[in-house]
Amino acid sequence: MLEWKIVVLGGGGVGKSAFTIQYIHNRFVDRYDPTIEDLYRKTVELDGKQYMVEILDTAGQETFMSMRDLYLRSGHAFLLVYSITSSTSLQEISTLPSQIRVLKETDKCPIVVVGNKSDLEGERKVPTSQGESWAKSVSCTFFESSAKNRVNVDEVFLKIIKLLDQIHTGDRPKKKKGGCVLV
Repeated sequence: MLEWKIVVLGGGGVGKSAFTIQYIHNRFVDRYDPTIEDLYRKTVELDGKQYMVEILDTAGQETFMSMRDLYLRSGHAFLLVYSITSSTSLQEISTLPSQIRVLKETDKCPIVVVGNKSDLEGERKVPTSQGESWAKSVSCTFFESSAKNRVNVDEVFLKIIKLLDQIHTGDRPKKKKGGCVLV
C-alpha cells in the first residue's frame, strides 16, 4: 500500500480543519477552534489500488509560521485553502506554490487550490473566476468547496491522490518476473 502525506495550508479561519474533518469523519464542525497541528490517517481505494493517506492539518495563525518550512519539506502534496468570503485569505496563500516548489526542488509537486465556504455565496468576496485564474497562473488544480455541505470534499482529495499516483508511477520499484533459479 502506498502512503502519501498531504499538507493542508491556509490562513486562520478559512475552514482547513472543517474541510479535513468532513473528509475523514463525514461530519461538519461549525465551531472555530484554532489548530496548532492535527494529523489524520485514512485508507483510500481508488482505481483498484489502496493508499494510506496521512493528512496534516496545519495552523493558520501567524505565530506558527515558523513551522511552515517543515510542513513543506515533509509533504508529498498540498491543499491550499482560502475562504471565498475573504480576499485576504487568498493573498495569504499567494506565495505558497513557489515556496513549495523551491523547497521540494521540483515543479512536479501536486498542489490543489481550494476556495472553501461556497455555501456562503451571499458573503462572497472572491469571485470564482479570480480563484480559478490565480490557480491556473501558478499551475495548480482548482476547486470551490463547502465543508459544511460536503461539496467537492471527496473530489479534492481524490484528485490529489490521482495526481500523486500519476507523478510517482515511474518511481515505484518494478516487480521482478520469475523467481526460479536452475542449478
